[in-house]
Amino acid sequence: MKTIIYRGLILLILFSTVQACTELKDDSYGNVVSSQYNPKTEADVSYLVNAAYVPWRETMLLWNGVVRGQELCADQDVIPARGNGWVDGGIYKRWHQHAWTTDDDSVLQPWSRTYTGINTCNRLLSQIEDGIINVSGETKDKLVAELKVLRASYYYILVDFYGNVPVVTDFKDTSLPVQSSRKEVFDFIVKEISDNIELLSETPRGYYYGRLTKWGAYTLLAKMYLNAVVWSGSAQWQNCINACNKVIEFAERTGEYALEANQKDVFVTKNENSKEIIFALPIDEIYVKDWNAFDFHLYTLASESQATYNFTNTPWGGVCAIPQFIESYDPDDARLKENFIYGQQYKSSGEILTRSDNDKPFAYVKNVPSIDQSDVVDGYRWGKFEYALGITNRLSNDWPLFRYADVLLMKAEALLRSNQSGAGALVTKVRERAFKNNPDKAVVTDDELKLGSVYDYGRRDTYQTTHEGGSDIVYGRMLDELGWEFTQEGRRRGYDSFWRIYKEIMVLS
Repeated sequence: MKTIIYRGLILLILFSTVQACTELKDDSYGNVVSSQYNPKTEADVSYLVNAAYVPWRETMLLWNGVVRGQELCADQDVIPARGNGWVDGGIYKRWHQHAWTTDDDSVLQPWSRTYTGINTCNRLLSQIEDGIINVSGETKDKLVAELKVLRASYYYILVDFYGNVPVVTDFKDTSLPVQSSRKEVFDFIVKEISDNIELLSETPRGYYYGRLTKWGAYTLLAKMYLNAVVWSGSAQWQNCINACNKVIEFAERTGEYALEANQKDVFVTKNENSKEIIFALPIDEIYVKDWNAFDFHLYTLASESQATYNFTNTPWGGVCAIPQFIESYDPDDARLKENFIYGQQYKSSGEILTRSDNDKPFAYVKNVPSIDQSDVVDGYRWGKFEYALGITNRLSNDWPLFRYADVLLMKAEALLRSNQSGAGALVTKVRERAFKNNPDKAVVTDDELKLGSVYDYGRRDTYQTTHEGGSDIVYGRMLDELGWEFTQEGRRRGYDSFWRIYKEIMVLS
């Protein structure tokens, strides 16, 4: 929980009309009248720009947003049919089997919410250009630069999810947008970041917490270059490395960014001071009112778990981990214990938790028999983010959109793909905190990262059992490392360019 929350102002453009013997009293309490607004301090300016950041949280975390769209069509998570429902017309099964349609909500929401962010950026840029927002000089230049990079960050979602999308930059243009090619969108994003990055703040936290700084922009640029081979048609591994180095050099010189000693510290409720977070989406249950603003605890835990955490709302018990993903972990990997909830559960008082249907001990198990049927305890549950005692339907943890581990692993992947040395050392650095009691297991070499995946793909359900294996996946071990580190962060997707496009080998058919 924190005090820095996006609060934006809506500026109203008032057109005066003359009416006989009528004088309108100009009192506006819900909005700010443009003619009366003259930002003089940094705080005043922040009220303007913050409104444009809100859609990032909405597109990521609201129902059927980016996180759900990424995770539920990949090889880590699944929503099987439960005793209390979760069939929902077969939408989750279609995601799992890569049979989604244009009518599915998960296809629509990332599009509409992301374009809301773009539209907000365009509106503010238009009001600045027209003088409706009264800023000038260096303040204006920096504000415009930040809004343009923020707009580019929304297009990063679109170029990833959809590829060919309209690039819209003129708020006043009411004509039908023209679709751009994926390469054109890629080039637009890179240019917008490159042209404006030097005007962004270098301050990592404090006043600029939750906003795109120069280091957040370099991280975004690295993500673009990492995917350039697919999004633009040509590899740009060295550009990715160079962008990562900008952040790494700043971190090593100042100590402002660093890996947390414990990965869990990045995801606790009061995580706003984490030095691993480069770009966060601030969330607080008091100020963020959307029902599904951040509901992982309700989304994954069974109703019985309410007694463990004293939630104000009863959980629904939906999403869980795919058993084969859990089996891919080294048993000594601390991330297995810290990122998942499993085994015997207890009440907040310490008493053994029992099932509501038969009074037997309540323990989450690894097995998930089928996407068409499951017991209340089937499947390990999401537990990466801390679930604070007594929390409402909304968590108060900030969402770490970009973090330092991401920068290190992007550089590692780019080194690996460009046949340069050093990837193993970077991955080892990230792994070390997960193997404190077994430091030798933290070490991984460049050659090992080029091996196949240890994930045993195939069907595991009541209808059929197959073993497809993952040894043929190029750079499969690197893929595994990304999975173990970034599970539950909306980063995985079964049709990403990093690995093969799976076809009828998803786990629970």
